[in-house]
Amino acid sequence: MVGIICRVQWHATGRCEISSPSDKPPCRRPIEYIVSQTQSTTAPPTLRWIGGASGHLRLIDQTLLPAVCREIDVHSAEGTWEAIRSLRVRGAPAIGVAAGYGVVLGLQPCTAKPRDEFDAQLIQVTDYLATSRPTAVNLFWALKRLRRVAENTQGDSKTILNRLLSEAKQIEIGDREMCAAIGRHGAKLLEDNSGVLTHCNAGGLATAGTGTALAVIFEAAAQGKRIHVYADETRPLLQ
Repeated sequence: MVGIICRVQWHATGRCEISSPSDKPPCRRPIEYIVSQTQSTTAPPTLRWIGGASGHLRLIDQTLLPAVCREIDVHSAEGTWEAIRSLRVRGAPAIGVAAGYGVVLGLQPCTAKPRDEFDAQLIQVTDYLATSRPTAVNLFWALKRLRRVAENTQGDSKTILNRLLSEAKQIEIGDREMCAAIGRHGAKLLEDNSGVLTHCNAGGLATAGTGTALAVIFEAAAQGKRIHVYADETRPLLQ
């Protein structure tokens, strides 16, 4: 196995240059970092909810990375299922957040239905989304959490949908807080001039926050520690 350590340089314009050390052949031509419909020079969050109860899910299509960063809008449970299945959204925490919002999307057409029909549809939607990634623990955890919330909430279908959206947002917020806590505790384990090797999706792309392993690195850097990061990538999806 042969590995090449590449040098990554970000520019204020959002342009990213990837090069290898001078004594090695180039590992990749310079790429452009593109954010759809925005002039921001920083990356958008890996996923977010747009609007109220009738809103939709917006997420980065990770199948286009690293050459292009493009956000796509998801308006249905079927779209959420496809995004998870096709690895447009990756990483257990991010999948869990996406699944929570997917439940809301799947139930949006049912707010005028009687409560018993709404509850039956909830079971169908959660069972369906559970088939998108059989090995994702956070997926099943999020789906069970939303089912439990619905079971313990009184009111009509519209009330339950609003409650489910609130809970899905809490899953997202909780993940961000968890990432921050991992960073605070993990940074204590890194000494100045440490080297850290990451593998696969270790940052915000895999979570709703700053990541798991990368949260530790970010926090250590914020404390003034000098950290050298060796970033592995997996094949064939370049995570």
